[in-house]
Amino acid sequence: MSDYTDILAETSGPVLTISINRPDAGNKLRNQTLLELKDALQRFRTDPGLRAAVLTGTGDKFFCIGGEHDETTSLDYSQVLPIIDVYEAIDTIAKPIVAAVNGYAVGGGNVLHNVCDLTIAAENAVFRQVGPMVGSFDAGYGTWYLEDTVGRKRAKEMWYLNRKYSAAQALQMGLANEVVPTGEAVKRAQEVAADIATRSPMAIGGLKAAFSARHNGVIGQARMAHDQQLTLYLDTREAHEVGDAFAAKRTPDPGKFWS
Repeated sequence: MSDYTDILAETSGPVLTISINRPDAGNKLRNQTLLELKDALQRFRTDPGLRAAVLTGTGDKFFCIGGEHDETTSLDYSQVLPIIDVYEAIDTIAKPIVAAVNGYAVGGGNVLHNVCDLTIAAENAVFRQVGPMVGSFDAGYGTWYLEDTVGRKRAKEMWYLNRKYSAAQALQMGLANEVVPTGEAVKRAQEVAADIATRSPMAIGGLKAAFSARHNGVIGQARMAHDQQLTLYLDTREAHEVGDAFAAKRTPDPGKFWS
């Protein structure tokens, strides 16, 4: 595959392993990262020799801890992180994608693994949504799919209370399919992907399409909420105050939300 700066893409037989390669930044998703992920996924889609993929993060601490936004300088799509493009690709490509959560899956990282077909979690994995703590949200893939996975009440709990969940808790509530020892998530995910690759690709493709068909309308909601509302919101004083408070580990000052 092409040379990338933010991701690694390696093949082994019919399995492609894509790794977000920004461990010093918590494997956050910046614009370049997402463009490279989208490119790698589209190449995966059209390569007849590849029948399953693994998505992970490099290192042993972070799967992905969300998005990294640049300062807003104009009101057009050049300012929008193309994360919905990546979610859509993962969800609609008619080949299975297995997430290997090798550490923290926070914010957009929690959404990212949940959009994948299966999740293999290391024992040190941590799952969390922090959106309201930092002035962010993910309506669409981050809500509909999470509700389907863990149930309505638990999904709201994750979004409203922003608690941390261990790999064992994730397994119990259906957010992960398997838990393996720390350091073995990628290997196990590759084994699972290779196993799936022995099945009929037409049958697997048809099943994946059937699973995603009922949610196709989520794309429109997700683009409105993320690309438009959230892009504008992140430049408000409220968003800056809650984000600064989160970084400083203090309680936000509501008086600064609107002043």
